[in-house]
Amino acid sequence: MKDTTSRFAGLALLAITTIGWGLNWPAIKFILSDWPPLFSRGVAGIVGATVLIAIALSRGESLRVPRSAFLPLAAAAFTNVFSWMGFTTVAMKYLSVAESALLVYTMPIWVTVLSWPLLGIRMTWRTTFALLLGCAGILTLFGGRHLDFTTTKIAGITLSLLAAFFFALGSILNRRALPLQPYALVGWQVGLACVPMVVIGLLFEHPVLPAITPAGWSALLYMALIPMALCYVTWFATLRRMPASTAAIGTLMVPVIGVISAAAMLDEPLGIRETAAVVLTIAGVWLALSKPEAKDVKAAM
Repeated sequence: MKDTTSRFAGLALLAITTIGWGLNWPAIKFILSDWPPLFSRGVAGIVGATVLIAIALSRGESLRVPRSAFLPLAAAAFTNVFSWMGFTTVAMKYLSVAESALLVYTMPIWVTVLSWPLLGIRMTWRTTFALLLGCAGILTLFGGRHLDFTTTKIAGITLSLLAAFFFALGSILNRRALPLQPYALVGWQVGLACVPMVVIGLLFEHPVLPAITPAGWSALLYMALIPMALCYVTWFATLRRMPASTAAIGTLMVPVIGVISAAAMLDEPLGIRETAAVVLTIAGVWLALSKPEAKDVKAAM
């Protein structure tokens, strides 16, 4: 009975996590109408990091970072947060939510591809088929008759794929657990990555601070409090109640929720082509995550 209750609680927490992360995709589009990408994402991230650190302190977690962990922590902050959050936010200036979300959530497929040269884990028929399905999904999404490969469109595609690539690379290279407790670790990663985003944004993007609208403020607060704070709390709670591989496969609903909510809130297209692309891409990622070698890879927003 206890195991059943724990599993039900894990599924409920996973649902909160995936919905919160999924709705973050259209929220980013709202804030991008008022503030530039790196600055807006950085501000939201700093607020989120502050909340996470407050949670860590309330749980008695130490914020002290051992000297030996400085470099690995900085590397994790770049691969897990700066490139993942920063590159995707900039990419969404040029791509729809469906395009950016599906490109970014091919990350588990790239983990399997990079595991061959970096870890010596050879690709099997399953991983090869997963890669082909993911590529088919991308080609379906971008293979419409009205596709216009402008410079900005290519920039958006490149940034989204780089975000997926760096997160996959970080998942492999940062496999050694850092000597920090969960919320302190995430708080440090988000903070270390988002402070440079704000600095770069102020120096090069020149945001007009009063330009933010009530809708923009709402999106900013949502990004800070739900995907970056609450969802990390529910994600760690999920991992205490179910295997990481099961939870990771559950997060495949994130891009699906993102695509559907963008169609509802932003009037983005959701036709046969977009639906087929979602099905193909998610099938490929599911295959990549469900293989034994992927059981320790954790998906993130």
